[in-house]
Amino acid sequence: MNLVVEPKCRPEINLTFLQRMCNAMCMSLFKYGRIGDAYPHKVDAIATLKKRLELYEETGNLEWLVDVANMAMIEYTLPAHKEAHYAATDSKDSPGRKFHGELDSSKRNNKEI
Repeated sequence: MNLVVEPKCRPEINLTFLQRMCNAMCMSLFKYGRIGDAYPHKVDAIATLKKRLELYEETGNLEWLVDVANMAMIEYTLPAHKEAHYAATDSKDSPGRKFHGELDSSKRNNKEI
């Protein structure tokens, strides 16, 4: 399966990150087995995600963010949440950036992403 990225959206998609997610999932398959054998009945993906995010905050190691993304994907695929569902939201229902740590202009670092 090939990932299709709309050309005008390409600057917003980090293909290296996505490839690292795939590589980590493949390695986990060989190390630990299929995700369906552990999630959600043996391993809590959300607790694991939170721990990996904490480790990233402590160390700055970007590998932990790959794990965070993979844990979110696992929860999406095999949800433990009793009311798990997908409901697309628009901007009126989104908490937006102002509630989620948007830096004011004096604290922003101006490097290119």
